[in-house]
Amino acid sequence: MNLNRSTLTPLRSALLCLFAVLLTLGAEQAQSEEATLAVASNFRPAMEELQTLFERDTGHRLKISYGATGQFHAQIELGAPFHLFLSADSVRPRLLSHKGQTASEPPRTYAIGKLALWSPDLPQLTAETLKHGDFRFLAIANADLAPYGTAGREVIDRLELADVLKDRIVQGNNVGQAFVFVQTGNAELGFVALSQILSLPTRERGTHWLPPPEFYTPIRQDAVLLERGTQNQAARDFFAFLFSEKAGAVIERSGYAVP
Repeated sequence: MNLNRSTLTPLRSALLCLFAVLLTLGAEQAQSEEATLAVASNFRPAMEELQTLFERDTGHRLKISYGATGQFHAQIELGAPFHLFLSADSVRPRLLSHKGQTASEPPRTYAIGKLALWSPDLPQLTAETLKHGDFRFLAIANADLAPYGTAGREVIDRLELADVLKDRIVQGNNVGQAFVFVQTGNAELGFVALSQILSLPTRERGTHWLPPPEFYTPIRQDAVLLERGTQNQAARDFFAFLFSEKAGAVIERSGYAVP
């Protein structure tokens, strides 16, 4: 087949365009990195959606551990290899910052959590349920490790029910465990994060009561870029993404307020 000049010109242009695209994709692939994150267990449903969006848009990869904020804080102090810490409070990121274990960027509030009293089976929940309800066990996170546990204890104290409930409380290490205790029937109700309830299919959400915000200290959840994350582009990019409008929409839809 004979190819004249008029045929070669568009063919050459197409090949050059294809070559440029391949070079761009190769460069992006080479620049992609993996970041390791420590994330409070209450934020898991929102984080899973954020991870999908971020990895799709950037090519970076996120390796995520979920757990209790207090445990992560202790691990990071001992040198755990995390690049980013998404806490369930504002205290522990600030402590790490004061000890020089973070990047120069100060901790920032990425979400304000909402505490909920939840039951999959009870037809109605109010403060009166805690006082007079027909239940054996109330699940709550460890107040020494998990801010949602602290908030739950504050609500109990505000209602002057500490003595009434002391023999009926089952405690999880974090709010994720408290949620599982209720979900599996080991406790009829429990203090959990609203975001955990909203992550369930509608038919499994049961009933919940939102204690008035003045009943507990605001759950300001802060994120901080850790010292070893300063040289990790994926960590730096995700820290920026976390405060974007796109991420904020996901966080609000998941049951949090955004500052």
